[in-house]
Amino acid sequence: MAPTSTNTPSVPKSSRWTRVLRHRLWDEADAHRVLPAQALERLSARVAESERRHGGEIRLCVEASLPLSYLWRHASARERAVTQFGKLRVWDTEHNNGVLIYLLLAEHAIEIVADRGLNQRVSAEQWRAVIDSLRGALQAGRFEEGLMEAVQAVEQLLAAHFPPEAAGPRNELPNGVVVL
Repeated sequence: MAPTSTNTPSVPKSSRWTRVLRHRLWDEADAHRVLPAQALERLSARVAESERRHGGEIRLCVEASLPLSYLWRHASARERAVTQFGKLRVWDTEHNNGVLIYLLLAEHAIEIVADRGLNQRVSAEQWRAVIDSLRGALQAGRFEEGLMEAVQAVEQLLAAHFPPEAAGPRNELPNGVVVL
């Protein structure tokens, strides 16, 4: 699973500076404002509960803004999500069925990165439905509720293709929400 292109589009300098400014206005405190500690705890518990119902792994990552190195080279939210997919080792599951749900607050971007074991079994339309539902909740300011619903939707996809193993579920990755 890799980005489809490494080419960066030509962006006018004014757009570049607008994007940099927008990202510099967001920081980790903003992420904690939309998802306070209690919400993060509930989301972590929801991920743990979900993983008892299927043989996959779900990770949540909420990032306030992109690092400057990404902004200077016009990197997309998708590129950052793929990077976090690797850094968080979501790819490192026995059945290649990890899923990362990634939010980039500064751009209101939502990315879902699924490992090849699941992605080959789920259609683009199914992923789009998860993203569209989450987008609606986020636009209404319901961050926790939207992420809870997204975890449930991914849970259903994982349960359909990777039911819990007879020996019991394994927790291969941490369940905590990553806030950057």
